[in-house]
Amino acid sequence: MLTIDRVTKRHVLHDVSFEARPGRVTGFLGPNGAGKSSTLRILLGLDHPTSGKALVDGVPFARLRRPLAKVGAMLDGSGAHRSRTGRAHLNWIAAAGGIPRRRVDEVLATVGLTDAASKRVGRYSLGMGRRLGIAAALLGDPEALVLDEPVNGLDPEGIRWIRTFLREYAAAGRTVLLSSHLMGELSETIDDVVIINHGRVMAHGTLAEITRTHRSLEDAFFALTQGNTR
Repeated sequence: MLTIDRVTKRHVLHDVSFEARPGRVTGFLGPNGAGKSSTLRILLGLDHPTSGKALVDGVPFARLRRPLAKVGAMLDGSGAHRSRTGRAHLNWIAAAGGIPRRRVDEVLATVGLTDAASKRVGRYSLGMGRRLGIAAALLGDPEALVLDEPVNGLDPEGIRWIRTFLREYAAAGRTVLLSSHLMGELSETIDDVVIINHGRVMAHGTLAEITRTHRSLEDAFFALTQGNTR
């Protein structure tokens, strides 16, 4: 389970609390600049809160013994150097994490990049870069996935793929936390919703609870954020 417990970062986040539970897809939704990426960076030990805690199964990320087997993450796209091939990028991560090289071929097949594995990342489309980032997140066969804007840049077929993949991943008893500002692409994917704006949680609950008094997730999102971005 992923736990954000009263996390505050001065001028950015204000007493943010929620959980992402095993067997469920949690959508962390908000306008651009709302505080989503800052929260995920704190969860992954890449930044530090002014106060509060971010935990993976009750432990801070920095204290995990096998972090890649606990949490796979994609922040800011693939993170790969443009001159490297997709395969070389994944081989480098696998070697650094003590992951068998055969796993590289497995995740390339999972995300549909086998035929593009020898192509330089600089020639990848935005959607291909997203798939490569997801492949890297999957290398350790993690118990939880943390994905920042995973559908950004994907074509309709790619969006259908990621919806199916995330549903199946959660159905296997694993935890999925994804952030996005795109409501329509995710309403058929998520079980639980956390809506953040101006660094504050505006609402959290199941998808049914959040949309109970609204026609759609988009309507609920707009009502709770009042269309304002920072």
